[in-house]
Amino acid sequence: MVQIIAFDIGMKRIGVAYSDPFGEYAMPGDTYFRTDDLLADAKALAEIAERRGADVIVCGLPLNADGTESIQTERTRRFIGALTAQTKIPVCTEDERYTTLQARQDLVAMGISTKKDKKKKNIDSLAAAYILEGYLAKRKGGKL
Repeated sequence: MVQIIAFDIGMKRIGVAYSDPFGEYAMPGDTYFRTDDLLADAKALAEIAERRGADVIVCGLPLNADGTESIQTERTRRFIGALTAQTKIPVCTEDERYTTLQARQDLVAMGISTKKDKKKKNIDSLAAAYILEGYLAKRKGGKL
């Protein structure tokens, strides 16, 4: 059994998702609301992963549509570096292109408004689940 946790790292919020105990599927979790302290946020996420008994942490990596890196990619890499320094759990990245868009579209299709601030947390945790699904698919296919 393996427990995997995924984070969709944003500037204001970080979506959290968990795998089932067998590492077969992803479930949206909570949304962490960031402070203005990078190290405190990284430590808080490390603690979430440790409390959950995670064996692996997967962080979404925002890339441009063509696969190139952006300023947001650099910011995310900086956060991932801080997170890695706070935990002994292995941290890896997964391409997160279009996960937030897909989460927004799926919530709208379910009749859940995404315009109100309180609903944005649903988008973040669902996007984290999509990031985790991508990682799990590669793992299952032997590509990791």
